[in-house]
Amino acid sequence: MSLKHIALIGAGAMGSFFAPRLYETFGSDFFLIADGRRKALLENEGLNINGVNYKFPVKAPGEKADCRLIIIAVKSPALKSAIEQIKSFVCEDTIILSVLNGMESEEMVIREYGEKHVLYSFMRVSIVMKNRTCEYDPQKGYVSFGEKKNNIYSDRVLTVKEIMELSGIPYVIPDDMMHDMWFKFMCNVGENMTCALLGIPFGAFRSSEHANAIRIGAMEEVVRIAKRLGVNISRREIDEQGEFIKKLPFNNRPSTLQDLEAGKFITEVDTFSGFVVQKGRELGIETPINSMLYNSIKVLEEKNRGDFSEKRQ
Repeated sequence: MSLKHIALIGAGAMGSFFAPRLYETFGSDFFLIADGRRKALLENEGLNINGVNYKFPVKAPGEKADCRLIIIAVKSPALKSAIEQIKSFVCEDTIILSVLNGMESEEMVIREYGEKHVLYSFMRVSIVMKNRTCEYDPQKGYVSFGEKKNNIYSDRVLTVKEIMELSGIPYVIPDDMMHDMWFKFMCNVGENMTCALLGIPFGAFRSSEHANAIRIGAMEEVVRIAKRLGVNISRREIDEQGEFIKKLPFNNRPSTLQDLEAGKFITEVDTFSGFVVQKGRELGIETPINSMLYNSIKVLEEKNRGDFSEKRQ
């Protein structure tokens, strides 16, 4: 494999899943992309990941390096900026993985760089990040990637597969990438949004029929939209996920809830329930549960922004 460089933009929770192992495997052939204050913090203070402080190589947007693989691991509100910031690192044979939540990031990257550069991808990993410190079990999460169909692996898929194996990063290459992406999206919409609105951990789904009623209702709306778009997801998979989620550590909290509890006023609600509401409107499918989740979490964003303080009135 002609490696060239490997770059990562987004050194938060998702990025921390990749960075230590890529750095330990490829050394100076791996770097983070960041600018301004973020770059200074990464270089001077580093990142604390599972008890180790890492100071990874960092390049600023506009610097030059031919990359074989670029991983985009920012949150969805920062995606547009990230797509622009990687430009000077994309060469003829660069492969881009956009591991963001949601169903839109790959299409946004494709519009800028073309299909030949982009594989589909997503992550399933539980990571807690607080005060620039990440903690997770490196062997319990994984990244999924591939073409839309992977009955036969393309050269691009084989290249990324080799990088993941050399680095010891757990991965899955699904036969039907679109099915698995919609399944992950369905789970995020039901679980992430319900926990964020109610302020509850995943463990609440073990016993609360009321929390589960909201979770399942939101997921069923995703199923109806996915089926209209030709993706075969059913109630059976909702039920299977219901059993799986009971096995998660009781106090695990999804990313949107972590953001709200940290006082942030920009979350991924537009990527989740907002996308469902938009698609439902386009397709003529009613989405009352996701409309409630979307508007309610938007209110929590406004609350964190201070919109309801007496001084703002």
